[in-house]
Amino acid sequence: MTEKQKNDFFYVCSLIEYIARQTQNKRGTIVKLFGRKGIDKQLYDAEVNHCLSFEQVSDELIEQYKISKGDFDTITECKYTIPSFLDIGKLYCIMIEDCAEEGKEVDELMNIFSSFISDKISDFQTDIYYQNPSYLECSYRAGCLLD
Repeated sequence: MTEKQKNDFFYVCSLIEYIARQTQNKRGTIVKLFGRKGIDKQLYDAEVNHCLSFEQVSDELIEQYKISKGDFDTITECKYTIPSFLDIGKLYCIMIEDCAEEGKEVDELMNIFSSFISDKISDFQTDIYYQNPSYLECSYRAGCLLD
């Protein structure tokens, strides 16, 4: 991936995380609602949207894709400091870069966000999001958390 592509993927991954937190949905739900076409559009728009607040872009996308409030709230009851949506976006970006075949980065984004590992990363009552990205990538590929 080029540096521009990495920046665009980082932005889109962070945006997905932000929207999921705002709407209390699983990250895979947001990706499913966007679909491939929507993810491609967000990557295309990323360079321009970087200049806007996440709040503004999020509000527009929630309205455009009719994203309703879910029940996947992993923040309200959390006893510990949670990582920022940017920290989690960066983690997803690293996983995509490391796991995707060249030219299949969007497919990998959709697969990762829709997999079990995304729900595990989002469980802020655990320390999964602090684990080494290599561990998370190997677990993702294995289909379960590794011992």
